[in-house]
Amino acid sequence: MRMKSALAAAAIVALAAGCGSGGGGDKGGSAAGKPGEPVKLNFLSLAWQKESVAANKQIVDEWNKANPTIQVTYVQGSWDNVNDQLVTQFAGGTAPDVIHNDSPALSGFASDGYLLDLSDKLPAELKSDIPQKSWDTVTFDDGKGKQGVYGVPFLQESQVIIANKKLLDAAGVRIPTPDNPWTWDEFSEAAKKMTKGDKFGVAWPMKSPVNKTLNLALNFGGTFFQTVDGKTTVKVGPEEKQVLQRIHDQLYKDQSADPAALGQGTADPLPAFFNGKFAMLPAGVYLRQQVAEQAPKGFEWVTLPPLKGTTSDQGAVSQTLSVAQDSKHPDEALKFISYFLNPTNQAKLAKGDWLLPTSVKAASDPSMTTKENGWDVATASAKNLVVAPFLKVNGFDEWKSKVATPALQEYFANKISIDDVAKKLVDDGNKVLERYQR
Repeated sequence: MRMKSALAAAAIVALAAGCGSGGGGDKGGSAAGKPGEPVKLNFLSLAWQKESVAANKQIVDEWNKANPTIQVTYVQGSWDNVNDQLVTQFAGGTAPDVIHNDSPALSGFASDGYLLDLSDKLPAELKSDIPQKSWDTVTFDDGKGKQGVYGVPFLQESQVIIANKKLLDAAGVRIPTPDNPWTWDEFSEAAKKMTKGDKFGVAWPMKSPVNKTLNLALNFGGTFFQTVDGKTTVKVGPEEKQVLQRIHDQLYKDQSADPAALGQGTADPLPAFFNGKFAMLPAGVYLRQQVAEQAPKGFEWVTLPPLKGTTSDQGAVSQTLSVAQDSKHPDEALKFISYFLNPTNQAKLAKGDWLLPTSVKAASDPSMTTKENGWDVATASAKNLVVAPFLKVNGFDEWKSKVATPALQEYFANKISIDDVAKKLVDDGNKVLERYQR
């Protein structure tokens, strides 16, 4: 899930000052309120884009005007430091009532008892409007063997392909649709057709290769982790190797992938894309915003749906809203969340972040199904999202940073073989995971 920064220093000040605004020394993020005074809630938002911040603040303002007895204070946070900040606030009893985060962060906070289990508290309308596979991304063990729901999922990201329409048309390739997507083989053939001279069919920016690779691996049933008798280990078999090998083949066998993009971040290749250096850029749906805003006049681009292997499944994590266990007003906090994430508001939030709403009703909003800027294709791709297997793995973050990132970077740079990278991921990875299962 995309996590960008607001101003980190400002966020620290805002979090420390705003979230701890309990009245009369009360423990928790909300003011207890005197008789006759409104209940006061603090809402920590990690929105960072201009449009997204505006949408968040607008919804809060609309709530406050309609609910004079429950007043919400918007507190700006930052993806850069939110979890470190929350650890301090949870320990000190000063966490905000309503917390914006993403689903991978919830597991640890849930098992430590810092988040409220919402399982029996969710309004029926909210629960039924969000598919179970999205609820699965926020369902975790409470540390005592009981499964609970520790947030409401509301925004998700899929991997699509952003393509130069002129180059697609010139190559005469079939344009895939959500109902008839390209297979990986068709994608490979299309990339080869569009590779001529110093022009390439595709670019794979792999500065941060792990989440992209693991999510796409589900196209062939690759999970990278397995749990037997309560013990989780790393698995790199034929299914996991499929996407690894196919990307590697485009780089070194077919030579249809631009090698200059390999060490770049997701958005870094855009200038070359606009200049026609390559035709296709696999990326998260959010990148459409930068393409729409930065593309030169007259540049025609399209959004192509997710690829299909044995399935079109992709791993998903969710942006979430949770309630702090120590909140003095959990019922009011959940009422606010239900309003904040109603279908109309989810459509606004998704539009502001260029991501996918989990709400079924929001996904049918005309703003989510327009052909403009590929929203129809992006929204349709939500049907392919399933809970990412790594979401439930204790120790994943360390495995990702210390083992998987450097190993995959070596592999995609053609410095080690696919068997070598598999061995590193498994052997070194299991040493990491072992420490989290003692």
